[in-house]
Amino acid sequence: MKTIQIFFVALVAFEHIYFMILELFYWDKPKGLKTFGQTLEAAKSSKTLAKNQGLYNGFLAAGLIWAILNKNNFEALAIFFLSCVVVAGIFGAYSTKNIKLFYVQALPALIGLLLVLI
Repeated sequence: MKTIQIFFVALVAFEHIYFMILELFYWDKPKGLKTFGQTLEAAKSSKTLAKNQGLYNGFLAAGLIWAILNKNNFEALAIFFLSCVVVAGIFGAYSTKNIKLFYVQALPALIGLLLVLI
């Protein structure tokens, strides 16, 4: 069971490393424009906000990696950081009216959270 828990925590961490890279470095590049479905003009005007958002995603990834590496407090750290991701994913899906965000961000974290809790 521990292996499956760590797998899901790592999956969510790697997702957030990917989100961080997209938001910090590719927001106004073709990959970022396609991923986030926006125009170059919109991306350029929101680039500073995207970098901030990317940094937060990096912090979430760091916390999840910390949980994996910290054998004594794995459960507590994983519960906290996965809960943060679930809330962010639900809020993001609701506020952007994009249900795909829920499935990509919140659902893997929710599965991981439930696995850690049982």
